[in-house]
Amino acid sequence: MAQPALIELLAPARDADIAIAAIDHGADAVYMGASHHGARADAANSLDDVRRACDYAHQFGARIYATVNTLIYDNELREVERLVHGLYDIGVDALIVQDLGLLRLDLPPIALHASTQCDLRTPEKARFLEAMGFSQLVMARELTLDEIAAIRKVTTMPLEAFVHGALCVSYSGRCAISQALKGRSANRGECAQLCRLPYDLVDGKGRILVEGKHLLSLRDLSQHDRLEQMMAAGVSSFKIEGRLKDIGYVKNVVAYYRRAIDTIIRRNPERYQRSSFGSTELTFEPSLAKSFNRGFTHYFLDERRPKDGTAMASIDTPKSQGEYLGRAIRCNGNALTIDTKVPIANGDGLSFTDGNGQFSGARVNRALGSGTVLLRERADIPRGTRIYRTADKAFTNLLAKASATRTIGVDASLRYVSNALTLTLDDERGNHVTHTIDCDLQAAAKPQGDRQIAELAKLGGTIYRLNEAQVPGDVFIPASLLARLRRETIELLDRAHRITRPIGKRRPEDRFYTCPVTALEPADNVANRLSEQLYRDHGVTDISPALETGTPVTAATPLMHTRYCIRRQLGACLKGKNANSLPRDLFLKTGTTLLRVTCNCKNCEMILTQPAQLLSY
Repeated sequence: MAQPALIELLAPARDADIAIAAIDHGADAVYMGASHHGARADAANSLDDVRRACDYAHQFGARIYATVNTLIYDNELREVERLVHGLYDIGVDALIVQDLGLLRLDLPPIALHASTQCDLRTPEKARFLEAMGFSQLVMARELTLDEIAAIRKVTTMPLEAFVHGALCVSYSGRCAISQALKGRSANRGECAQLCRLPYDLVDGKGRILVEGKHLLSLRDLSQHDRLEQMMAAGVSSFKIEGRLKDIGYVKNVVAYYRRAIDTIIRRNPERYQRSSFGSTELTFEPSLAKSFNRGFTHYFLDERRPKDGTAMASIDTPKSQGEYLGRAIRCNGNALTIDTKVPIANGDGLSFTDGNGQFSGARVNRALGSGTVLLRERADIPRGTRIYRTADKAFTNLLAKASATRTIGVDASLRYVSNALTLTLDDERGNHVTHTIDCDLQAAAKPQGDRQIAELAKLGGTIYRLNEAQVPGDVFIPASLLARLRRETIELLDRAHRITRPIGKRRPEDRFYTCPVTALEPADNVANRLSEQLYRDHGVTDISPALETGTPVTAATPLMHTRYCIRRQLGACLKGKNANSLPRDLFLKTGTTLLRVTCNCKNCEMILTQPAQLLSY
């Protein structure tokens, strides 16, 4: 009979404190940046901080993955090599890697995961990355369930998929717009987020068709109601995006997905099993709507070619939409009444579209009850306007405190035989320890069972909780002696887990495997001599270096390559009935920047390039 699949909830962490909070709130693994080359320049951590996260996570059989997922230049290779050795020495469980040149360094035997920056969209690419020695494969966010299942059929490696958080509009690893226009490489952790800017959509003569909309700013991903389908398709690691998010965001979102995944596992114990240990108790009720979000989308999970007009983008604003409260009944100056039964508190933040059609926000100065609030400033909010809460003060205050406790269940057996008091502990991680203290005890004058169990249950200050206990209730055991025995046996249990904890190792590279393509373009991100050599070793003959190395940007260079389509977002897909509602030639304009919109309808994709010259207006 096949073993249950190990299911992993993978959380982001900007720093060690957030990593520890993610573990407490139910994460099976955490990914975080090291001191450099981590694809988020503002989320770097020292080796000591990463070590602290590792030490805490490993108690629960949870894992820490370090992101070393930027492009590496030739003069940085040895520096990265030293970094990897340092990460291995402090106990990091795996590296998340983009640049395949790293595989040719003198590395310790640490497990490697292929980053989403590797642009894994096909079974052929999955087989190649598996052959390169990767132990886990992070798939592109754009894949459908059928495409995930097709990849599952050709590889035995665990498949990782994003389930929540911000979406890059371009295929990850294939976005050059920040590098081309700002000299800031997204592949080097310096993305300028040009996709979040407002653009005018113009035709070939410069006439404005849509003015000042965030046409490239996608909604946030949320697959909370698709988890079981994703498991059935072959996903085993469920990844939350957000290494720049604050600790409250991570606590709330991790706790929500922990509950959702556990519900599926409990229904299907023969198919799925959690990949770490412990139980989490929360002091709050998690809610995805209460954390930063631009509205939610399933993106392409359900279908390769969504229906014309499918809303994947948040074109009115790139800011958080928040939690829907209800519609405005009336607004008079700074007094607003909302048709809602949701309690509103002083200090809450609201968002809405004002009378000028602009997305705006306001802070609640005083909540009067029954949906009526006094705002800090006057507002123009038409009747019927949808009102959202972007800041829930009471919820934020809950998350600012200690909001979760994670513990390991342990069973205890206490025996007194031949002047020897023995305590045996068995925990849910599979550890078994026995410790004995020689002593001379007397028979008890009255039953001692309840007192002895209560003493064994005093596990505060440890990660353990007592499940069941067998005790010799007819023997009197001094509290100080039992406390000493409990403390020393717990120390043995900790030591046993550290010694027996499984450690993943790097898989060998198949040196004879042939790459599925023979030519690489700049978007394939070859940035150093070792990466080039690896590809040539596997049959690639034509390699154009990454833009970051100085390859010139031309009018034909794809600055964005995406499955998202502006025409489809606006209800004018070229294969739909409203194709003629927009002209064929479309451009995006922001400031002096002009981008050509090209629709590849055969593949249902969109490519943005920079015209050789600006249009004349």
